[in-house]
Amino acid sequence: MHSARHPAAADAVVVGGGTVGAWCAYFLRQAGLDRVVLLEKGSLGQGASSRAAGVVRMQGGTPEAVCLGRWSREFYLRQDAEIGTDSGFVTQGYLLPCFTEADVDAARQRMAMQVSLGIAVRWLDSAEVDAVNPTLAPGQTLGGTFCADDGFITPTRNVAAYTVALVRSGVEVLERTAFGGLELDAEGVRGVTTSSGRIGTGLVVLTGGPKLAEVGALAGIQVPAGGARHQVAVTEQHPDLQPARVPMVFDLAAGLYWRPEEGGLLFGMSNPDEPPGEDRRVDMSYLALMRERLARLVPVTASLGLRRIWAATIDFTPDHLPIIGPALTPAGPLRGVTVASAGGAGMMWGPAVSRAAADVALTGSTGVVDVSALGLDRFDEAGRSKLAADPIALPFPQTLSSP
Repeated sequence: MHSARHPAAADAVVVGGGTVGAWCAYFLRQAGLDRVVLLEKGSLGQGASSRAAGVVRMQGGTPEAVCLGRWSREFYLRQDAEIGTDSGFVTQGYLLPCFTEADVDAARQRMAMQVSLGIAVRWLDSAEVDAVNPTLAPGQTLGGTFCADDGFITPTRNVAAYTVALVRSGVEVLERTAFGGLELDAEGVRGVTTSSGRIGTGLVVLTGGPKLAEVGALAGIQVPAGGARHQVAVTEQHPDLQPARVPMVFDLAAGLYWRPEEGGLLFGMSNPDEPPGEDRRVDMSYLALMRERLARLVPVTASLGLRRIWAATIDFTPDHLPIIGPALTPAGPLRGVTVASAGGAGMMWGPAVSRAAADVALTGSTGVVDVSALGLDRFDEAGRSKLAADPIALPFPQTLSSP
């Protein structure tokens, strides 16, 4: 039996009310579908979407990453004109410092690729790094790449923005409604089951962040995605940490990044030696280790207390790249069902992944990014990818289960 808020049929059903699912539902509605339903077993944005650090970087490690970052940044910039509110994007500049000659070689190769795609990335020598980031301990680097156009959003404001977009565009949001599975016929999908009843539809997009593998299992497909603990902290305020003195920085070797936040420094980290899982406790020993690293690089932080600390489960794929493509069964693609994951970069790539997934669901192709290599067909039965891992992703696990 269907309640007034649980339709019997829809033109499309999107599973998951995080950044990818919500923006995808919005884009499907904008594309002209009359009835789009968004299923969320909890409430909108209650997962990693509201607990992220908000970094938006065009300095991707692959051409696909560059395109996704650029499209997302452009979307954040035009949100106010399009939906009447925005995700709070701030242009801050992003520095990726190099500490070894190997770092320098890899960075220069990435920069050449990024520049070829139209990104305004430039090389800074060691003295220029110190000049652009006066809070950094001098003489620590061999240089680095810098993009003044990179920036960050406010994650909670992003949740508010996509909530407004969903309401104003007429997407039907069913919170506290769990996805139960697909109904199939010889042609493909013909409906979904939920905790509140059935919805007939010929178009389904499966999202779910760190829960995407579970969503896929309910749909009868294997999706190589998992969850990993990510920790974020914010220091006390200090005059030296004013935004004009602190570009965003990614210490790639340590898997540590930071940006200005409310007069202090927000920094985030993932432990590369930690197995996958959903532990949301703060690992105080690893936090202390990263604080020591941060204090060596940004000495002013050594004397500052922490104002906030939190941990979240964020999604990852074995190659740290997004998934955008049709659901696959042993018999081949499942007609009418698309899978979408931002691979742990929901703020950075989420809108672009969402738009690309909506395009692929509707037409089979997209102009956002070349998705030919980003589908489920790149993984073998054990979840191993035939693609090289994104070289500048956070150090998430590269396997889906604990050893």
